[in-house]
Amino acid sequence: MAYFTFSHIAIACQHMPTIEQFYSRYFGFRRARVIPVGNEEIIFIKSGDIYLELFQAKEPAPVAPPEKDGPWYPGWRHIAFQVDDVDSKLSEMGSDARVTLGPLDFDDVIPGWRTVWVADPEGNIIEITQGYVDQANPPKP
Repeated sequence: MAYFTFSHIAIACQHMPTIEQFYSRYFGFRRARVIPVGNEEIIFIKSGDIYLELFQAKEPAPVAPPEKDGPWYPGWRHIAFQVDDVDSKLSEMGSDARVTLGPLDFDDVIPGWRTVWVADPEGNIIEITQGYVDQANPPKP
C-alpha cells in the first residue's frame, strides 16, 4: 500500500471566527494557513498533526442539530479528542461545555476509560475522552 496520512476534517461554519476561537481555546488549535477564495477565505487550524479546515456555510442545515453522541444516520457522528482528565477539561470549558451526553464511565470495557460528549458553538458533536487504549490483539475482520 502506498504511503498516506490523515489530512483534515472540513467544517462548514455559520460563523468561522467563533468556531476557530472555540477549537483554539479548548483543544490547542492554531492557524496554519488562510487561503483567499474570491471574497471569502478558507482557514486551516492545526493541533499536533490534526487539521480542521473551516469553510463559510453556504446554506442552512437540512436537519436539526445532532444530539447526545451524534446522529445515527450514515455519515460522521462526531470528532473526538483524548485528554488526561475529562472532568478537568469540562471545568476548564465552564459554560462553553454544552454537554449532550455523559460523562460516562466504561471501566467494564477499559479500566479508566471515561467519555463525555459536548456540542461546539454550532452544534457539532465532540467526544472528549480519557483512558482509551488499543486492544492488544483485536479480532481480524
